[in-house]
Amino acid sequence: MKAILALADGRVFHGQSIGAVGETFGEVVFNTSLSGYQEILTDPSYHGEIVTMTYPQIGNYGINTEDVESSKPHLAGFIVKESCEFPSNWRSELSLNDYLQQNNIVGIQGIDTRALVKHIRDHGAQTGVISTTDLDVASLIEKARKAPGLVGRDLVKEVTTNAPYEWAEGLWDLEQGYTQLNEPASYHVVAYDFGIKRNILRNLVSAGCRVTVVPATTPAAEVLEMKPDGVFLSNGPGDPEPITYAQDNIRQLLGKVPLFGICLGHQLLAIALGGSTYKLKFGHRGGNQPVQQKENGKVEITSQNHGFAVSADSLDQMSEVSHINLNDNTVEGLCHTSFPAFSVQYHPEASPGPHDAHYLFDRFISLMDDFKKNKN
Repeated sequence: MKAILALADGRVFHGQSIGAVGETFGEVVFNTSLSGYQEILTDPSYHGEIVTMTYPQIGNYGINTEDVESSKPHLAGFIVKESCEFPSNWRSELSLNDYLQQNNIVGIQGIDTRALVKHIRDHGAQTGVISTTDLDVASLIEKARKAPGLVGRDLVKEVTTNAPYEWAEGLWDLEQGYTQLNEPASYHVVAYDFGIKRNILRNLVSAGCRVTVVPATTPAAEVLEMKPDGVFLSNGPGDPEPITYAQDNIRQLLGKVPLFGICLGHQLLAIALGGSTYKLKFGHRGGNQPVQQKENGKVEITSQNHGFAVSADSLDQMSEVSHINLNDNTVEGLCHTSFPAFSVQYHPEASPGPHDAHYLFDRFISLMDDFKKNKN
């Protein structure tokens, strides 16, 4: 079946349909990862985005129901050069195309993804539409131009959990599969769900934490009533500026409990500390972003997925930039010199990898230990 991708600036790509029949809108972005496509599909941070994979063949190891980051795919659409029809892997349960169909995700294959990515790099990420039902180019371009963008929209409320829940699953073990928290936990962490990934929760559990996940709008007072040893600020989709309720709650938590933020949580912490954010031209999405620790000069290869960044000039002297991106010098991490709070823009929980930044979970544990000692 024919499918068309049309961008708001008038660029059009003709291809074939994969996944569901229909029409979908979103900001067209690209991810440079060679693997991990099912983690990308199920990462709530991609809500509202149409994701282009730069690797030419996607789906070659199929889909399994264990290596997912949430209960379902959240992205608006999926673009690949070639979708593999015959996956080969001992853990594969179904094909990429079947998975997209089951979850009503509209996709397109057979287009020149290199040309699309180059266009986005030159002209910036922009709203687009994929359609298998409307094949009129002029009509699709007009629809793309009228569709809402990401700036100023609160997408967190569309992906957060409706009620608190406990998480007890740890990291994958070759013999046991996903491990369970069997021993009494040394720490209680309350995790704000702004679009949280399961592998973050798994890392916290494997570090010895009992984890309570709460909705994004949970008041700070309710979180403190749970007597957490630390509070985690999760990743999530879209623009951090309109998420004012989260910013207010973080301000009320500062100094009362250790805080650790990742991705959107990093941006929200920065805003709560008086900083600001801005939209990147085409964002950072992939598994090979070089990041340098300013403290010791060490370089990490990191997994990233964000379209907004913290403005370094907006931070006061109490908020120190701890990590920078070596490609464009954007802020990749911060820590506060007075409050027990730190955050990173990238994903130390990356699955399938890289794992260079796993030490950050140990840093959170140390921060909680130090806070306990000073409190006592």
